[in-house]
Amino acid sequence: MSALVAVCSVAATAWLAVQTTSGAIKEEQGQNLTDDARIYQTLLGYAATHPRWEGVDKAVRELAGQTGRRIALTTQQRGPIADSATQASAPELPSLASAIVDPLAADSALAPPSRQSADATADRIDPRAVGPFRLPAKERTRLRQSAVRSVDCLREYGISSDIVVAPSGRPRIEVVGNDPGRIEGTRCSTDSLDEPTATEKKALTALSKLANACLSRQGRDAVQLNLELSWTNTPAPSAAPSTPGVRGPSDDDRAVASCVGTARREQLSSYVASPALLFIGDPDSGSVPGFDLSPANTARIAGAAALVLALTVGASVLAATRLVRPLLALTGAAQRMKDGGYADPARVPVTADNEIGRLAAAFNDMSAHRARLEEQRKAMVSDVAHELRTPLSNIRGWLEAAQDGLADPDPAFVSSLLEEAVQLQHIIDDLQDLAQADADALRLHPEPLRIEELLGQVAAAHQAQAETAGVTLTVTGPAPGAEVPELSADPVRLRQAVGNLVSNAVRHTPPGGRVTLRAYGIDAGSVGIEVADTGSGIPAEDLPHVFDRFWRAEKSRSRRTGGSGLGLAIVRKLAEAHGGTVHVESTEGQGSVFTLRLPHAAALHVAVSAGDRP
Repeated sequence: MSALVAVCSVAATAWLAVQTTSGAIKEEQGQNLTDDARIYQTLLGYAATHPRWEGVDKAVRELAGQTGRRIALTTQQRGPIADSATQASAPELPSLASAIVDPLAADSALAPPSRQSADATADRIDPRAVGPFRLPAKERTRLRQSAVRSVDCLREYGISSDIVVAPSGRPRIEVVGNDPGRIEGTRCSTDSLDEPTATEKKALTALSKLANACLSRQGRDAVQLNLELSWTNTPAPSAAPSTPGVRGPSDDDRAVASCVGTARREQLSSYVASPALLFIGDPDSGSVPGFDLSPANTARIAGAAALVLALTVGASVLAATRLVRPLLALTGAAQRMKDGGYADPARVPVTADNEIGRLAAAFNDMSAHRARLEEQRKAMVSDVAHELRTPLSNIRGWLEAAQDGLADPDPAFVSSLLEEAVQLQHIIDDLQDLAQADADALRLHPEPLRIEELLGQVAAAHQAQAETAGVTLTVTGPAPGAEVPELSADPVRLRQAVGNLVSNAVRHTPPGGRVTLRAYGIDAGSVGIEVADTGSGIPAEDLPHVFDRFWRAEKSRSRRTGGSGLGLAIVRKLAEAHGGTVHVESTEGQGSVFTLRLPHAAALHVAVSAGDRP
């Protein structure tokens, strides 16, 4: 989950950085171009309307403050004209100028084309450079009044029109919809606006003279310029007159247009400022200016960061909840166990097959096992109390009877007390053996021994008990040709285990029955010791509990058959201490067979030397 969140965060950040940076760079580049064109247009307009650069400092400082750029103007020989960087330590200007500010040769990349006739579109003269064509106030007022009357007249015919004033001050009527032909069907005349004024006639005469001088040097015919800078040919006296205004794309037309442009520049040169070099750059250094993120991009970054943060927090909360919920359940179950909840084993739900799920399953197994151990402990305490209470009650009863004079301390009395004391000692010894086995403190002293001799010793020790019960106790040898391997075992503990099995078999075999002891080799690594009887047998449902502590087939717990219920539990512990096992096979009403399976000498030697068993 952490890796997924990290990958998503990195991918989102990288995508946002690329998108935002690209957009900001494009926006900054566009803004820089817009600012450069604005600076150039403003300064070009100043040069077109002023014969000298004096007073341009104010305009330069205002532009620099509005755009945050450094703006410098110099002559073509790099003499200073104006500079927005006023500090003495201002960096030097670059070797290459950003543009040349010349109203008579405007840069078409930074300035729109001049509004002039189709025959003079290539002269690159700024339209704001009007020179002698600038109308005085009186002529402007007269033309303005005539234009207003024409607009009012057109409005009566439902024709919307606007008055557009040219840089020279001459008004012009523009019909809304760009369809001048609609005026022809009205009685509204605009002829007064098409006639040049006295000022314009004088300027046109001077301009025509300059243009014709240029054409004369080329050996071409003179022309007469009109107000919109179109021309008509002026034929020689011997030549036939030409049709005014009707011209084709000839060399003469191109020559006339060139001479008109040259004449205009010559006429306007004294009315405009001289060309100047324009430098636009970073106000602090010559490096490329940086950019600040716009509010929109800042909002996008903040929104994306908030989204990534929300996803990260959500994924973390989801993962933490899935992780913490089972841990809290485990903690609660452990607390209930601590508080003594043994009757109902604490369990937690296992929702997934992962580390937490396996931990929960292990905890459930531990809880159930602990509950079983607690039940066994309670049952054991109850059983021990019951087993000790009976002989103690008998001893106390006999002693109180003797104290009250109701019983004589004769040999039979003493023998009865001794029998009860021996039973107490037997129970205590069995409990001590089990406690040592549970604490891994049951020490073995293995030595080589012959199993046939050990079985003979056990049979001899229990022969009297068997004869008293009317049971035949025998030891059978191995099959012909079979040899029982030598054992390395603790002879005392092994006799105790086999003796418990024999004593249990004799008690549960009716008179006339038989108990048989037999030893045999099971395989190359173990030896079997079998104790079989022809007694009452054990029901199938009781077989899993035969080796439990204080378990006895007689549920009434009568002492008719004797025993403490610990003998078979001790047998299992002794077998496990030797590295072996014990199991039982029984058929109810036919008898039982208990089998001890122990490793022979070589196997036991390996186990003991490896430290697997004490």
